[in-house]
Amino acid sequence: MKQSVIIGFDAKRITHNATGLGNYCRTLVNNIIKNNQGLYQLRLYTPDAGKPSLACRMRLDKYAQFVFPRQALWKSIWRFSLIVDDLKRDGVNLYHGLTGELPVGIRKSGIKTVVTIHDLIFMRHPEYYHRAESLIYKIKFHLTCKEADHFIAISECTKRDIMYFGGIPDNRISVIYQGCDESFKLQVDDDRRIQIRHLYHLPSKYILTVGTLEERKNAGLIVKALEQLPNDISLVMVGRRTPYINRVLREAEKHGTDKRIVTLNHLPFSDLPAIYQMAEVFAYPSRYEGFGIPIIEAIHSGVPVVAAKGSCLEEAGGPDSLYVDPDDVDGLAACIRALLQRTPEREERIRRSHQYIMRFNEQNLADEVLRVYDFLL
Repeated sequence: MKQSVIIGFDAKRITHNATGLGNYCRTLVNNIIKNNQGLYQLRLYTPDAGKPSLACRMRLDKYAQFVFPRQALWKSIWRFSLIVDDLKRDGVNLYHGLTGELPVGIRKSGIKTVVTIHDLIFMRHPEYYHRAESLIYKIKFHLTCKEADHFIAISECTKRDIMYFGGIPDNRISVIYQGCDESFKLQVDDDRRIQIRHLYHLPSKYILTVGTLEERKNAGLIVKALEQLPNDISLVMVGRRTPYINRVLREAEKHGTDKRIVTLNHLPFSDLPAIYQMAEVFAYPSRYEGFGIPIIEAIHSGVPVVAAKGSCLEEAGGPDSLYVDPDDVDGLAACIRALLQRTPEREERIRRSHQYIMRFNEQNLADEVLRVYDFLL
């Protein structure tokens, strides 16, 4: 790349989303900044300052800065289309829509574009969305398909969906996986673990699942499997609650397992590594995902994984994690029982899984993204 190149990013999620898409954006852009060394200018476009606790996670320097609308009004419209005028005025050469969207009219501006598509669940499984919500997402996706020069899919599964639902040819899509935050690779000391265990009243032995507690994530399957597991094993569910989980907990109460379930919401991100590392097993029976970062976080934490078949989770967890049908309660219970046993086989699964996820090294993934930029420019 040449020194004069200016890259713009859709940075709304960086300053507004604490998990999921926000983590993806912060991790990727921080690693691009890390290797920049003044070769190019990075502009992070966001409708407002957002949450200071999130913005401060960015390792900004003199070559990377936030950019806000010149007009404070119509922030949503700015991101949807008016931003193009700002991008042109700022001399942006390439714009990366980090979370599945590009502004309308950017193709006509002559600015090169890349868009990361995380999933098309709203098209593959619209039953998990309100009808109006699903329709809006579909319209945005098709508009983005008209604007984008190149697509980044975060898994082969997502690439197939882009080709199927968007009619996009193979040569316009690069599969570049996601990594996870560096904090999950660091061992949490014993004093910190004890502090976290007391703070959240964590049981001595627990299965962990992390993600929004909604129907698609299918945490109810773990709750059903809990009946078949030893009484000293509990379930810790970390994520935003939805009405779905209330139904699940009422069902658990009928079967007498509700006292073995802990739900946690609005945790500081810094507390998550300890919660992962103290778990016996990580269970992720989601019916459909774009990738599955929690699986990567669990494996880095030294925890064996059982997940669901049917989407991309086998890409994330590799051949040494275990997989079940998302409706197979008995199969899930059997896998968890096997992983609870402190056998050499369990330790070998953990070791080989950790070896497998080395392909998701964040800096290498950032370099792959930069090669896409270089190709387009």
